[in-house]
Amino acid sequence: MVIKQKRQELIANAKHVVIKLGTQLLADDQGKICINIIQDFAMQIAQLMADGKQVTLVSSGAVGAGISELKLKQKPTDIGILQAIAAVGQRCLMDMMAQSFEKYNIRVGQLLMTRSDFDDRTRYLNFRNCVTHLQGLRCLPIINENDTVAIEELRFGDNDQLAALTCHALKADCLILLTVVDGLLDDQGNRIPVVENIDEAQKHVRDESSAMGTGGMASKLQSVGMVTKAGEAGIIASGRQKNVLRNIFDAQDVGTLFLPHPNQEKLNSKRRWIGIAKRTAGYVEIDAGAQNALLNHGKSLLAIGVTKTHGNYIAGDLIAINDTQGKELARGLSNYSASEMDLVKGKRTKEIPALLGLKAYDEAVHRDHLVITNK
Repeated sequence: MVIKQKRQELIANAKHVVIKLGTQLLADDQGKICINIIQDFAMQIAQLMADGKQVTLVSSGAVGAGISELKLKQKPTDIGILQAIAAVGQRCLMDMMAQSFEKYNIRVGQLLMTRSDFDDRTRYLNFRNCVTHLQGLRCLPIINENDTVAIEELRFGDNDQLAALTCHALKADCLILLTVVDGLLDDQGNRIPVVENIDEAQKHVRDESSAMGTGGMASKLQSVGMVTKAGEAGIIASGRQKNVLRNIFDAQDVGTLFLPHPNQEKLNSKRRWIGIAKRTAGYVEIDAGAQNALLNHGKSLLAIGVTKTHGNYIAGDLIAINDTQGKELARGLSNYSASEMDLVKGKRTKEIPALLGLKAYDEAVHRDHLVITNK
């Protein structure tokens, strides 16, 4: 009964949801992206939208669709060839999406993203605004990684992480990752209905990604963890189950429900960007006094509490704030470059102007630009 109430409270009553469909889920038994499967999800999503839900879809499948279109026997490994295949496949995938949703008078809008789009604050906000306007026009935003230009430093790694970052950018109420397994399974292969502690769930990870896809259960847990640690809920469920989305939003016992972190307040958009979406450019280590001030008294980070700095960051970059053992405690926007931080670390604020030859900031990282990530 408690789990049923949680599903009702966190999922059934959600207003804005991000749903991710994986490549393997959209493929038939021969590994080809199947329009009949897409049409089935279109019917379910159209019903959710008719019920007043705001839906954002993250869909993999561009490379898989390209492989089908080009009649290739297997997925190549060369990055240049994969980019070309994705260029062909993305058009095919969106054609199938547009055709499937047209029946319900729903237009689709395509957004292709790279990891750096979430690092840049302006592009991050423009992405959110575009999705909001698409939904206002009764269009379904369909998001995929821009595989045609993605290289290692630009990649998400898989669309599970893209879905989680999308959830943060839009401040959606929940993230639903649909896959080909029933949810998180225990050591006996039984589905775990609910997870309260995402970190403890890691012990159940034992699979790898499929031949066509890039993400396995480890990736999904990492992505769900990004959402639950921001105060939202997540679900991993099998998209092979008939009417799976309807069942999920009817609060039925489907998949694995991941509860929001119990000690985490919901983060606003800017703090989500700082604490989760933007990547760090370096880190500092701090002493016990600074750690106590940050974690227990809501203070800013002062230079006197910094004991070590690492990286080649500039003022305004995001840095991790670690304890003396290297464990991340927080993230924040640095007021100093790495070279400046190296000069001022361990120094009192009044000593800094003489060291830098300019007016010093009172804080190395101001509290307004800092998010606690691990208590």
